[in-house]
Amino acid sequence: MSQLEKNQEAPFFRAVNQHNKPVYLADYQGEKNIVLYFYPKDDTPGCTIEANDFTGLANEFAALDTVVIGVSKDDCESHRAFIDKYGLNLQLLADTDGTLCDSYGTWQEVEKDGVKKWKIVRSTFIIDKDGKLVEAMYGVNHEGHAQAVLDIVKGLAAA
Repeated sequence: MSQLEKNQEAPFFRAVNQHNKPVYLADYQGEKNIVLYFYPKDDTPGCTIEANDFTGLANEFAALDTVVIGVSKDDCESHRAFIDKYGLNLQLLADTDGTLCDSYGTWQEVEKDGVKKWKIVRSTFIIDKDGKLVEAMYGVNHEGHAQAVLDIVKGLAAA
């Protein structure tokens, strides 16, 4: 799948969260903006920093009618352990079969030290209440990313 671009319709998604409850894009349409962020793996250094940063800003996102949802290929049990270990205030979707990663173009072949492998490329999508992509960011750095995303969402609220 090629990379998505802003201003297009967000691809439909359905996946289960850490409680094994289904979550759909349509659950939020007309009600909430969505920050849908893809990360490589639960309880790894960069992913933990990113999840903690989003948790630290959870009240600010909520005040802007925005939900933050993380996605990785980890299962529900792994997500629950990750949330419990760090006291995260996020929904994490278990994309164990990679369907969501494929539809958002985040499952990519990368090369490091001459070795090619497939992995989730850290990416974030901001979806407005109408289901349109406001931003599609691939290959993001976890450092300061949650604050940068919040600043974009604040711009939506001001528009």
